[in-house]
Amino acid sequence: MPVIRPAVPADEAFLIALTPRLADFPVPPWRTREEIAVADHAILREALRQPSADACILVAEEPAGTPVGYAFTTTRTDYFTHELHAHVEVLAVSESAAGRGVARALMDATEQWARERGYRRITLNVFERNAHARAVYDRLGYAPETLHYIKQL
Repeated sequence: MPVIRPAVPADEAFLIALTPRLADFPVPPWRTREEIAVADHAILREALRQPSADACILVAEEPAGTPVGYAFTTTRTDYFTHELHAHVEVLAVSESAAGRGVARALMDATEQWARERGYRRITLNVFERNAHARAVYDRLGYAPETLHYIKQL
């Protein structure tokens, strides 16, 4: 079972190196893997450099101390109720640790973080084509709520 701990600035290289896993699926033709990576790099670097009580980055480590995954969660306001809730911005697990319960451990810790703040919900976004991630979230009890549509002009 992985050890879950808060990220520290020294984790930046690991976090950045793992972000290509976030686009390890057939990305839509109007997106690029580079575009996804640049956006994820920017939010991660900002969160590491300017920590906030309204966000957390959790790192999963093997018992020997090798990092194998992370979850980055922020606080958002619900569009309909205006209630604060947790939003998982990024969940990434190294290929070598896939299928070993790392995503579940990170999401369990993320849910605990949200409960400690009194949040009643956690949201996240996942690309429709990312079947692997969608299956993980389904197994963890998450359900789709809305569909985001896009049209190239």
